[in-house]
Amino acid sequence: MQFKAPRFDTAHILVIGDVMLDRYWHGDTSRISPEAPVPVVRVEQHEDRPGGAANVALNIAALGAGASLVGLVGTDEAADVLHAQLTSAGIHCAMVQAGREPTIVKLRVMSRNQQLIRLDREERFADAYSPRVAEEAEALFSRASVVVLSDYGKGTLSDTQGLIETARKHGKPVLVDPKGSDFARYRGATLLTPNLSEFETIVGACATDEILTRKGAELIETLGLDALLVTRGRHGMTLIEKSGHATHLPARAKEVYDVTGAGDTVISTIAAALAAGERLVDAVALANLAAGLAVAKLGTAAISGPELRRAVDREKGYERGVVTEEQLLAALADARAAGEKIVFTNGCFDILHAGHVGYLEQARQQGDRLVLALNGDASVRRLKGEGRPINPVERRMTVMAALEAVDWVVSFDDDTPIPLIEKIRPEVLVKGGDYTLDQVVGGDIVKAYGGEVKVLSHLDNVSTTAIVDRIKEQAGSD
Repeated sequence: MQFKAPRFDTAHILVIGDVMLDRYWHGDTSRISPEAPVPVVRVEQHEDRPGGAANVALNIAALGAGASLVGLVGTDEAADVLHAQLTSAGIHCAMVQAGREPTIVKLRVMSRNQQLIRLDREERFADAYSPRVAEEAEALFSRASVVVLSDYGKGTLSDTQGLIETARKHGKPVLVDPKGSDFARYRGATLLTPNLSEFETIVGACATDEILTRKGAELIETLGLDALLVTRGRHGMTLIEKSGHATHLPARAKEVYDVTGAGDTVISTIAAALAAGERLVDAVALANLAAGLAVAKLGTAAISGPELRRAVDREKGYERGVVTEEQLLAALADARAAGEKIVFTNGCFDILHAGHVGYLEQARQQGDRLVLALNGDASVRRLKGEGRPINPVERRMTVMAALEAVDWVVSFDDDTPIPLIEKIRPEVLVKGGDYTLDQVVGGDIVKAYGGEVKVLSHLDNVSTTAIVDRIKEQAGSD
């Protein structure tokens, strides 16, 4: 099992299921109603978010993958809101409009980040719409790599078996977020993702991991599944494969604010990762990480590709520190997506001294993130002569990465950092010492695309060369 942020932009997923609109009214509560012992909320803000299968599609799109969505809606304002929000996110919508039933709306009244009440407007959609749902799905199977069935028991998936059989005939893996007490309707799916309560409703109580694994394997065999993923809240999740092998993953969330939509995050991340070519176990590990991010947010919230990549970087130690050029470019893309300003500087930094520390602290203050590029050993030798560097590049990078002011350290083997600057395109290029602005290597490149070039002073008027010369003098006098 390995953490890796795949190329989601190569993936396309078809989501079929119950769509709904999650509506939030926010306001302060300062008194109790004189009419009944209930708080009075003065509504000051409202927001609408796609929910159910629509939230799954939105999560997929937020990761950077392509998504198509088939669902049932009414002919009303809520359907218009859903369509506008989903299409603006780049999701291809193939909604079937019901003749009588309304779009499902869940209204939550919130005060001080607490949900006071939820009001649902819904009617189960009639089974008669199934042929139209199947027709819309049939037209989209060819463009998708993975199919997700998001079942909330509202009627969209009344012919689940027909959809699974058709998807498998097209050679598409089918992931199902199940609902209810009849899992037989999901027979033949690739992966089922029940939560523990849903799973125990089907198989009975599971007091230990061993019992859960055994019963999971039995369910896989009974239903002809490839795998089963049981999400277990604060106990994480368990992936059980057809071979009977189980992988237990601990919960990733440090703080839990709201579990709304966490299951949608899990299945959407797995689907996108599988469609991007990842192994199932790696896709599940990534989904577990994404779920930890989702539950730390209030309400149904999509996890973006940059958010997830940054979480992966933290796991792998790439959020800061020593990185390769490829890792740096990926980290910078995510930093910029978060609105961060990138500062770049370079040098040999052979022996760390007070002047270096002060200069780098100044450099870090010019933006949000500081990239330090170190000359490789051969590059230092060409610039400084034989006998240099004193410390090889691996040691220099380790030392510089330990400084609080430095976010990322990368090395380069050219005589100048120009090729690296052209790839990184920093917002600010800084250099220390007695340079003038027009002497800063790469300055013309940065200015050409609108960046800034700054010259900062070295503190304490010290240099590595001077330190080395003093050491040689003292060695000679001895």
